[in-house]
Amino acid sequence: MNSTSPAQPETMQPELVLRPAGLKEYISIARPDHWNKNIFMLPGMLFAFLIYNTPLDAILIFRIVVGIVATCLIASANYVINEYLDAEFDRFHPEKKKRSAVVSVLNPYYIAGQWLLLTAVGLSLSYFISLQFLVIEAFLLFMGLMYNVRPFRTKERVYLDVLSESVNNPIRFALGWFVFVPVALLPESLFDPSWMILPPSSILVAYWMGGAFLMATKRFAEYRFINNPELAGLYRKSFKKYTENSLLISMFFYALTAAFFLGIFLIKNKIELLLSFPFFALLFAWYLKIGLKKDSVVQGPEKLHHEKKFMAYVVFLTILLMALIYFDIPALNWFLKKSF
Repeated sequence: MNSTSPAQPETMQPELVLRPAGLKEYISIARPDHWNKNIFMLPGMLFAFLIYNTPLDAILIFRIVVGIVATCLIASANYVINEYLDAEFDRFHPEKKKRSAVVSVLNPYYIAGQWLLLTAVGLSLSYFISLQFLVIEAFLLFMGLMYNVRPFRTKERVYLDVLSESVNNPIRFALGWFVFVPVALLPESLFDPSWMILPPSSILVAYWMGGAFLMATKRFAEYRFINNPELAGLYRKSFKKYTENSLLISMFFYALTAAFFLGIFLIKNKIELLLSFPFFALLFAWYLKIGLKKDSVVQGPEKLHHEKKFMAYVVFLTILLMALIYFDIPALNWFLKKSF
């Protein structure tokens, strides 16, 4: 538990002296420091490369750069409305009360203009990749609206808050996938029933549940850090129904479900990848250990680089996966044989 004294209820919070927001604040709420989360596109790229053996040429490099930039801009559009609409709640969080949207006055017309600009440029760039990429990018934008904007605002609904935010992980996987799918294989019309050449559903569900595990661990760390159920409920309405135990149980469920679908994917698509399963198990266990720490860095995953050994392990696992993709081990086919 957090050793600091419990935060004061709403009526005892000191009045904030707000100042008009400047250019720095409007850039800050777009959270460019969170663009590193788009690394979740990488597995989709690698898997599509494995399936289609996409030629590494100037066109592909152009598609990679444009695809990443477009996704960063759409993500920033979601962050803009997130920061603006969360300001009234973030002031109850010990750290988030320092955010630009809380300590300054943001012009709603500027916010709307900033969101429209980021959306327009992001979707326009997406069109240069493919119609399929554009549709998936628009879905990422749509989920940002569902997560933040009333009357939906899924972030306020218990369990749905985790599931609706973590769905961005398989969306990013699909975006990376469509960057590498050869254009010649994609129909030119969305009315063609074969227009959506999606990756296997098993990896998408595994990616979703893995993201849900990460997000539930973040919720758990936040709940413990605030260390005041009443104040936690003012910061995030879903915390009115969460407890430490319910969050831990949900984390266990998400991890098991992710492992189940990951196993299906590994066996069905390249048996060599099955060797990586114990390393994935260690990854989940290690992340949980970090999440259980006092004032854990998982509250802001962009700070996870401070866990240097863990990040080194992530790099190792990535290299291992790439090696297993390229090497064949015929002896492993024994696992696919039927026994009577």
